[in-house]
Amino acid sequence: MTRLSRATLAALPDSVARPGHDPAAIRTGIVHFGPGAFHRAHQASYIDTLLGSDPRWGIAAVSLRSAGTVDALARQDGLYSLTTLDRETGIRAIAAHSAFVRPGEDARVHRLLADPDVRLLTSTVTEKGYCLAPDGTLDLSHPDIVHDLADRAAPVSIVGWIVAGLAARRAAGTAPFAVLCCDNMNGNGARLGAAAALFARQFDPGLADWIAGEVAFPNTMVDSITPATDAAHLARARGLLGVDDAAAVQREGFTQWVIEHFDLPGGPDLSGAGVQMTGDVAAYEKAKLRILNGAHSSLAYIGFALGHDSVADAMGDPRLAAFAERLVRSDIIPSLAPAAGLDLSAYAGAVLDRFRNPAIRHRLSQIAWDGSQKLPYRLLDTTDEARAAGRPVARLAVPVAAWMAFIRRMARGGTAIVDPLASRLAAIGRTAGDAASLADALLALDLFPRALVADPAWRAAVLAALERIEGPDPYSALA
Repeated sequence: MTRLSRATLAALPDSVARPGHDPAAIRTGIVHFGPGAFHRAHQASYIDTLLGSDPRWGIAAVSLRSAGTVDALARQDGLYSLTTLDRETGIRAIAAHSAFVRPGEDARVHRLLADPDVRLLTSTVTEKGYCLAPDGTLDLSHPDIVHDLADRAAPVSIVGWIVAGLAARRAAGTAPFAVLCCDNMNGNGARLGAAAALFARQFDPGLADWIAGEVAFPNTMVDSITPATDAAHLARARGLLGVDDAAAVQREGFTQWVIEHFDLPGGPDLSGAGVQMTGDVAAYEKAKLRILNGAHSSLAYIGFALGHDSVADAMGDPRLAAFAERLVRSDIIPSLAPAAGLDLSAYAGAVLDRFRNPAIRHRLSQIAWDGSQKLPYRLLDTTDEARAAGRPVARLAVPVAAWMAFIRRMARGGTAIVDPLASRLAAIGRTAGDAASLADALLALDLFPRALVADPAWRAAVLAALERIEGPDPYSALA
């Protein structure tokens, strides 16, 4: 079958939305490292909108590890389809990429990063791709960083490439590009900026000071559920397009990109493309962590106890959905400070609506794993603050109790527990006797704040909820 390309664009069915610009006329103004599915479904869709009014901001897609994606994009003249999965399915052709760089094409990357027309460097390389230590600083002992410090002309890390590009621009007297990290790390821009400066300081303190003082590394937040592209999606895209698309991606209808205000004279009008510019990305991050992630974990553990399989299934249960809404609006939102441009009530409504999306089948079991790492930030911090402020904590105790019941059920059922504390959790789940013994053993773990554990009212609420969840009527825990 014919593949998607500029030549086949005009013949696509009327149901396929077209780019609002001529794909052949765009120029390169952005270099992106890591052109995987999330980048193509998220940031590139915003840039595709921007290109309708300003053709300067085409994206050069750079892959450091694998040539598959950039080769597929190059064969299709940079075009691919984005399917949005919601109550109604939509499909759109994206034409945001202007250049395609394979692993090993170092000279091309150097030229792109030195080009004065390139004003933004963006990245989605996963958190581990930044070579950071557990404390969030650059790991100077990481093999990729060791290599790049020894051979700065041929970097293998994103940090090495950022510094190589900035060093070339400083030497040429060219204004620096701004760097937008688009991976989910709190304070991602600040962390990456500090890592780049520390890398440069190992061989050129002047360059390090210039990076720290002149280069913008704004913090960002990104959000949109993006299921992996599989054979079923490729077949669906083929059916909707009438042509093959080897780079097709899919995501939910909701998407959010929040960027801290930064100065870049002559830069792109990102807000005009739907990006939210703010002075307080941390407020958005905290809202996402507590509202979206906190409710997600709550639905996972409680929904699992009630026999549900997916988030949409759980939200289709009227009693559980009503509980989740009360939890978010009455217990979680009061823990969040207001921020300019962030309507917490509207955001909560959007999150709960996303959870009801029947086209996204997010398994509760997947969300439930690694609870010892997730609970402190998603629910326990909120609970501890509520307790300290004198607000009720009984409802916030229910998902914690449901996690305890989940651990016992997995351990006694012989299902492997996916968690850094897996062996300890499994031992407790297998051997603890009644609900009180299980709660006491799990609350002794370091993941629980000591002040919270010492609060008799909260402990009693957890135990009461656990007894109901493991009893004959688990729904009674939602009362």
